[in-house]
Amino acid sequence: MADGEPLRQGILRRLVSRPRTPAAFAARLTFEHVSHRYGEVEAVNDVSLDIAPGEILCLLGPSGCGKTTLLRLAAGVETPTAGRILINGQDVTKGPTMLPPERRGVGLMFQDFALFPHLTNLANVMFGLRDLPRPDAEREARLALERVGLGDLADAYPHMLSGGEQQRVALARAVAPRPNVLLMDEPFSGLDRRLREEVREDTLAVLRESRVTCIVVTHDPEEALQMGDRIALMRAGGLVQVDEPEAIYHRPVDIFAARYFSMLNEVLATVRDARVHTPLGAFAAPGLAEGSEAIVGIRPHGILLRPSGSGVPGRLESRRFLGDVELLDIRVEGLETPLRARSHERTRMPLGSEVGIAIDPSEVLVFAAPGA
Repeated sequence: MADGEPLRQGILRRLVSRPRTPAAFAARLTFEHVSHRYGEVEAVNDVSLDIAPGEILCLLGPSGCGKTTLLRLAAGVETPTAGRILINGQDVTKGPTMLPPERRGVGLMFQDFALFPHLTNLANVMFGLRDLPRPDAEREARLALERVGLGDLADAYPHMLSGGEQQRVALARAVAPRPNVLLMDEPFSGLDRRLREEVREDTLAVLRESRVTCIVVTHDPEEALQMGDRIALMRAGGLVQVDEPEAIYHRPVDIFAARYFSMLNEVLATVRDARVHTPLGAFAAPGLAEGSEAIVGIRPHGILLRPSGSGVPGRLESRRFLGDVELLDIRVEGLETPLRARSHERTRMPLGSEVGIAIDPSEVLVFAAPGA
């Protein structure tokens, strides 16, 4: 059985045994030329996004790029400096249709879970159901805890739970009111890697069942690829690329987007006859001007080892064991730095051995050099 199979089976048992999540009335969320400033700092710059009902959009990017600010604007915690935000076509930011945060039908889930330590898990979930009669609120809260596999811990307190269980309570509190839009700010960043994978799978199942429109803020590209129907990559307050996961990975619009989803071996080259010519071979350069400078990015798993005497000659300089892969550094004549390769096959050659290199062209990305 594969290493991940027991985890998948455990998740499946939990999902089969718990009640299904009632569907929300998912809303369309639209940002139209939205900008926002904090004094002299422009946190969000002319962002336009249209998120379909029931869609999960992952906002991805480095710290300080504007992801959380965009979330706060959608929630109504901040008011945009320019532009407008619409829910189901209604401008909720200004004018006669403006709505305060509590009337937008928007649920929030934060990085630190924000659970009240003096309340039981049941009371924490009921906190968002204060508009319901108490018996109805308790019934809905218990149902929400059952959905996330914590029905038997309803009367416990948050400090008695693990980090993953606290995250599930926070999720139950967020979905119990059946929001039209759910905003999640780095919801898994405080969990260790294995627990993060398990809780993320559970969360994704709840989101799919409820069909709520959802924005997930993350700086983890793997998380975005796994969770998002689409990914919106941000940099310095603006959008770099908005696309489906497979498209944004295989067809990034620039070197920044390419670097964000994979380590790259980068080689400077010149375009001649619609190709870039490097010590590793020539590659297609569609759309780049003749004689212009380009950056050739080669993903480490696109570097294939061959016997010495075939392919491009190289010399094995270092090898690191990473479990299911080996990380190799290979020196190639004409390149300033060694190539970094990831190999799923154990390399038993001693360091200093001569090797051959082949390049998988599907793992090569070519972009115009900055300023070209």
